[in-house]
Amino acid sequence: MTLFSCLGRPHTLRGRLSLVALTTATLLMVVLTVVFNSVVRRHLWQQADDELRTRAVAVAATVDTRHDPVRVLETPDDALLDTNVWIYAGTRLLEHPASAPAGSSVTRTAAHLAAQGGRRCTTVEGGDLVRLCSQPAGDGHTSAAPRAAVVTALNLQPYRSSADTLLNASLTLDAAVLLCTYALTRLAVGRALRPVRAMTEQATQWSAIAADERFGTADQPTELAGLGTSLDALLDRIRAVLRHEQQLTRELSHELRTPLARIVAELDWWQARSRSAADTRAVHATIADATRSMRTICDTLLDDAQGSAHTAPGTTDVMPVLRRLRDRLGDRGDVTVTVTCADGLVAGVPAAVLERIVSPLLDNALRHARSRVEIVAAQWPDGMGVEVVDDGPGVPDSFTAQLFQPGRRADPGDGHGGAGLGLPLARRLARSAGGEVTYDSEHTPGAKFVVSLPAG
Repeated sequence: MTLFSCLGRPHTLRGRLSLVALTTATLLMVVLTVVFNSVVRRHLWQQADDELRTRAVAVAATVDTRHDPVRVLETPDDALLDTNVWIYAGTRLLEHPASAPAGSSVTRTAAHLAAQGGRRCTTVEGGDLVRLCSQPAGDGHTSAAPRAAVVTALNLQPYRSSADTLLNASLTLDAAVLLCTYALTRLAVGRALRPVRAMTEQATQWSAIAADERFGTADQPTELAGLGTSLDALLDRIRAVLRHEQQLTRELSHELRTPLARIVAELDWWQARSRSAADTRAVHATIADATRSMRTICDTLLDDAQGSAHTAPGTTDVMPVLRRLRDRLGDRGDVTVTVTCADGLVAGVPAAVLERIVSPLLDNALRHARSRVEIVAAQWPDGMGVEVVDDGPGVPDSFTAQLFQPGRRADPGDGHGGAGLGLPLARRLARSAGGEVTYDSEHTPGAKFVVSLPAG
């Protein structure tokens, strides 16, 4: 079971980073604790062996092996030197501690060490942990074991207690360090993430109100500068989507006004007095045609908004579309609309798209024309074109650069109900079909708009 499963997976980034830091610190502390206590225990055991060998050398100096039999010389510190000491002459036990009779397990182990010869150490585990080391005494024989051997013993319980105390102290220190590590990591990560939380709240607020504020990269660390750049891009995309939706709503409203006005006008005319059955059928036909026009407008604009104009190409005969537009929009008092079109001219766009491109141009021309509007369609070397020309005052030179910008009108107080969306819509639809809508500023008098489209 991992530390993550024991503590539970945090749901915050601060909690996860703190837990990762705690896990890493725990692994490091475990390794360091194991290594430290292993080194300490090895050092303590080495100290015990050094003390045993020192005592054994001191005792061996009191053993006289020059005469036979081997005997032990008396010294002033004899009682101290004889503590936990066995002296052997060959296999004969000369001296042993009073606490270790000749038949005890410790004495048997001492005899085994003495019989093996050389300098050796071993450990006996009984009631206590006892360490024994042997030391040769005397000159010995050249090819045999020493004539005498000294074995010293030492109780390792104090050393073991010291090692256990160090282990418990290191474990306590580890727990304190890990607790401090977790607390300080949470505090540090929380402070580090505070600017991120503030940026997130600002981005949420700005996206809701479509504000122009941006984070930028000034006075920010590299990581937060990158985050700020990403959030700025996200806010720009959100704002672009909002502008697109608003533009689509305005364009739909703008384009639907004309067929709605036709429906209202027909109903008002029909309700003004009693009408014959033929008049009623004509009103119904007009309303149905206006309704179909509204549906076509909605489909065309929505398809263009979804980017499907490129994936759904088509062709259409130009003359019927232009005549239908003239019949629908051309009744404007004294203004005469004429249509000139080459025989068999085919445009490389669907009829609905061609209608929506030319309709705003014709509607704009009818608003400003004094007496006539001409629609001329012809085949061009690189496609086909439609020119919409009127004899009105034309477009002021100061407004030409803003002509195709949404919501811009040359004279908002001219009494017309336009919203400045028709010309931008015509250009956008033409471009989505691979064409263009331009204004011929050199044409005088009046205004001349030119539509270029692929040929069918």
